[in-house]
Amino acid sequence: MSAEPGSRVLLQDLSEEEILDRILPLLHPGGPGGAIVGPGDDAAVVTAPEPMVVTTDSMIRARDWRDDWSSAGDVAVKLGAQNISDIAAMGGVATGAVLTITADPLTSIDWVESFATGLGQWCAAAGVEVVGGDLSSAPPGVLQVSLTMWGSLEGRSPVLRSGARPGDIVAVCGSLGWSDAGLASYLAGDPDPERGPEVPMADRKLDSWRWFHRSPRPPWEAGPVAAAAGASAMIDLSDGLVRDAGRVATASGVRIDLDRAALEADFVGVLADVVPADQAWRHVLGGGEEHSLLATFPDAASVPRSEQAPWWIIGRVTEGAGVTLDGEPVEVVGWDHFRR
Repeated sequence: MSAEPGSRVLLQDLSEEEILDRILPLLHPGGPGGAIVGPGDDAAVVTAPEPMVVTTDSMIRARDWRDDWSSAGDVAVKLGAQNISDIAAMGGVATGAVLTITADPLTSIDWVESFATGLGQWCAAAGVEVVGGDLSSAPPGVLQVSLTMWGSLEGRSPVLRSGARPGDIVAVCGSLGWSDAGLASYLAGDPDPERGPEVPMADRKLDSWRWFHRSPRPPWEAGPVAAAAGASAMIDLSDGLVRDAGRVATASGVRIDLDRAALEADFVGVLADVVPADQAWRHVLGGGEEHSLLATFPDAASVPRSEQAPWWIIGRVTEGAGVTLDGEPVEVVGWDHFRR
């Protein structure tokens, strides 16, 4: 298919992976540079002057958040979460960031100040220092925020997507399906659940999932712990369990076989108390913006034990390709920025 100027191929005609396959060789031709790990993992690793982890994420209004349910502070937390989970997925500890705000000149200064306050508070809690950035005007209605974050590997080797081997254990740290369940509730137009000790547990769970969608809290401390414990591969779950596990499988040349009973016991069952079981499975397998960590370990004994950030064993790495559920093919679901 021709990629010359004037081609009628549009971004919507391609998947995210197909687009990356086209542009990454142009952006990263393999010439001399400081990158130790280039495009293809959750973050790059550069020498400056010691190995560092670098990543970036952006959010645009009406595409990545909606003002009718997300406050400026919510947007700030989500932007930080997207970045720090990528740093953690490489086994790194985030230390600094630069921020870009591109906004319609008619944007309220109150929104910008609330966003900056929220991001400043989040960064203080995460140990990240914002050291600069950029502010630019945009066409009417446009509001976009971007964060570039870096961190230290603290002398460890980066944990890549390509390190999983047959026989490894697959484990997840964090939640599965919460953010997607919260998003589905918003999209369905559900009213805000009531709060308080007398409110039914189902309503309290739904309220927490909606909150988690607006302002997720990734288990970023667990990434370096997993790296130190010998994790063979790791990824941030930003586009869904099946899609992101598939990226590990492809990079490593293996098959990720998910355990239905483990997923049902630890994740699906919690959601199925509130939503239908088939919907709960869709949230767990395909829900995006969770920002939990998926990792593979040489054996069960090497999976970190922590009450603060527990890891749940949800499958195994085997010979083969792709992602399966109890050995059976599973529909590839999840978020793709361009394909619908």
